[in-house]
Amino acid sequence: MSELPMREIECFLVLAEELHFGRTGERLFISQSRVSQLISALERRIGTSLVARTSRRVHLTEFGAEFLASLAPAHRALAAVIDDARTKARNIPTPLRVGFQGAIYDSIATAVSRFEIQHPQICVTIKELPLGDPFSDVLAGRIDAAVALLPVDEPELTTGLVFSRQPQTLAVSVHHPFSELDVIDAEHLAQICLVPITGPAPDYWQRVNSPSTTPGGATIPTQGGASTVQEGLSQVAFSQVGLILCAATAAYSQRSDITFVPINGLPESALGLVWRTDLESPRLRAFAKAIEEAHTCPT
Repeated sequence: MSELPMREIECFLVLAEELHFGRTGERLFISQSRVSQLISALERRIGTSLVARTSRRVHLTEFGAEFLASLAPAHRALAAVIDDARTKARNIPTPLRVGFQGAIYDSIATAVSRFEIQHPQICVTIKELPLGDPFSDVLAGRIDAAVALLPVDEPELTTGLVFSRQPQTLAVSVHHPFSELDVIDAEHLAQICLVPITGPAPDYWQRVNSPSTTPGGATIPTQGGASTVQEGLSQVAFSQVGLILCAATAAYSQRSDITFVPINGLPESALGLVWRTDLESPRLRAFAKAIEEAHTCPT
């Protein structure tokens, strides 16, 4: 498709109304000679004369009149499309793409709702992140920010907010002996097979969120693997394996066939709102503030 000569078309349409090169130039803020150049260029492009010029008057040729009859409605329609797009662009909120690991808790849902009310020009779109791949999407620019389990130690990422510090729990089947305990010590994890989190998460992240040894150095056996919370819980429900989850995720994931037992001796889990340092923006800072306020004043 050849490029549309919009300046030439605009000049022809105005000349067809004015039938005067001088007045056409005045309306378009160009010289009379420039009007003549544009019309001549359009005629060469089409291959025939559109305007007849005499010393006394200017009029359209028969071909020029037919061309005008076809061109004018099309030009008005194109202008209307552009005006409509401009209006919509002013009114349609721009998306803020946020990824989440696991569940979107009530406090985060509240933060999203408040943020959209306070910033009606922005809409938050949600993407679930694999449990074992918290950073790939934000690093690649497929999302603007990620709500991810800490730690985060990526040179390209900024942690704009740390929140939701939670004790760790062990998910086990209601038929597992550990389900009868009120609490277990972290060293007892060596006595159960854990479902490891699978994915390309960095080693430092895996050591914290899917440990292979107890704090005392004892090896924790593993079995299976899970890329999502629900995958892990499904394996827990029908076997004798366990899955480490923070207390907030445990509360959100309650089910009749699984018990969540608090673990003593493991560091608390925490969530962070992270984004690419080179793409930091006021709207990301505003979103971080909304999450912080929702956790400080949840009501």
